[in-house]
Amino acid sequence: MGITIEQARHVARLARLALSEEELGRYAGQLGAILGYAAQLDELDTTGVAPAPYPYPMELPLRADRCGASLPVEEVLAMAPDQGRGCVRVPRVLPEEDG
Repeated sequence: MGITIEQARHVARLARLALSEEELGRYAGQLGAILGYAAQLDELDTTGVAPAPYPYPMELPLRADRCGASLPVEEVLAMAPDQGRGCVRVPRVLPEEDG
C-alpha cells in the first residue's frame, strides 16, 4: 500500500517535521510499507481471540481521593511570573489558526 509524496508531506507537517524532498520520498516508501504490513494484519481471522494489551495482568496502584487544604488563589498568583484577570498566564505554544 503506497502513499503519495503529498500524503507524506501532510503527515510530516502534522508531526512538525521539516523534511527535504529526498526525505519525503524515502519516508513515503517507508510509511507505505508500514501501512501495507498493517493491512496484512487486518486480514487475519481473530474470531475468538481475546485482546491482550499487556503480556501480564496489570493492576494500577490507586489511592483514595481525599480533599485537602489548598493554597489561596492570591498566594498562587503572587508566585506566578505573569498573571492577569485572576489567572496564571503562560506563553503560547501553538500557532494561531489561519483563516
